[in-house]
Amino acid sequence: MNNFQFVLIALLSPLAQGIIKKIKALMQGRVGAPLLQPYYDLARLFRKDMVIPRTASWIFHAAPYVVFASVLTASMLVPVVSTGGAGLFGIGDIIAIIYTLALGRFFLALGGLDAGTAFGGEGSSREMTVAILVEPSMMLAIFTAAVASGSTNIGKVAGPGSVFFSPAHVLALAAFFVAIIAETGRIPVDNPDTHLELTMIHEGMLLEYSGKYLAMMEWAHYMKQMLLFTLAADLFFPYGISGAGFGIAAAVGFWAGKMLILCFGMAFVESTRAKMRFFQLPSLLGAAFVLSALSMITFIMTGK
Repeated sequence: MNNFQFVLIALLSPLAQGIIKKIKALMQGRVGAPLLQPYYDLARLFRKDMVIPRTASWIFHAAPYVVFASVLTASMLVPVVSTGGAGLFGIGDIIAIIYTLALGRFFLALGGLDAGTAFGGEGSSREMTVAILVEPSMMLAIFTAAVASGSTNIGKVAGPGSVFFSPAHVLALAAFFVAIIAETGRIPVDNPDTHLELTMIHEGMLLEYSGKYLAMMEWAHYMKQMLLFTLAADLFFPYGISGAGFGIAAAVGFWAGKMLILCFGMAFVESTRAKMRFFQLPSLLGAAFVLSALSMITFIMTGK
């Protein structure tokens, strides 16, 4: 069971996307799409034929598989409802998780460039710019929780006695949530519902993909979102996970509740904020870096 927790992320991640869209619709006074709409979209894309650009090389064909495999592998390293085994084979190291995701981001950008279109190149260059800005704040926020637990192993960070309510962890959580918004291409960093060439980042890299390749890319994006939500829960809200005094059934309930709270938070941010202009993003992501740095300084000064 411990080595198959990633199945929850793989199967339920489209549902989390549907919940976010439903909450956004209700906040905006609309009915919105059904909760299961992301599943219908994926099924439709898997049935469609693919159109391959004439300029595409092996990179274009390999990118969907590498992106999907990297997110799935990172999901295997994260304890979802149980700390037993601390992820796949007990090697759930936080640094390994972050840079496994970075591998997928690298090939996603390469796939956008390989199609040879202006929009793909624009999206890829913007994606790498955002990555440079967001990774330092994400790593500092993670290190605050890691230093507090004395280990970078996610199973130990989320283990017994790891419930954090200190000022340092509040600051780190705020920085990490901004990083999640940037990593998943949500408003105000990016708009996942637009195809306007002047605003899109993630969608720009996917414009030339279709059929099965596009389905794999979209599914990987859903999984990455839920993976980062789960990582935030493990780092900053580890209460309720199995192996810390709770059974599997209770742990699943706690995990589902935490995912709903984070989905609501994401929908609330997207419904109350406007898309920022690209050259303003360094200010937002720089503020996240300051918060993460303050979290580490606060922990060093207070010891908690």
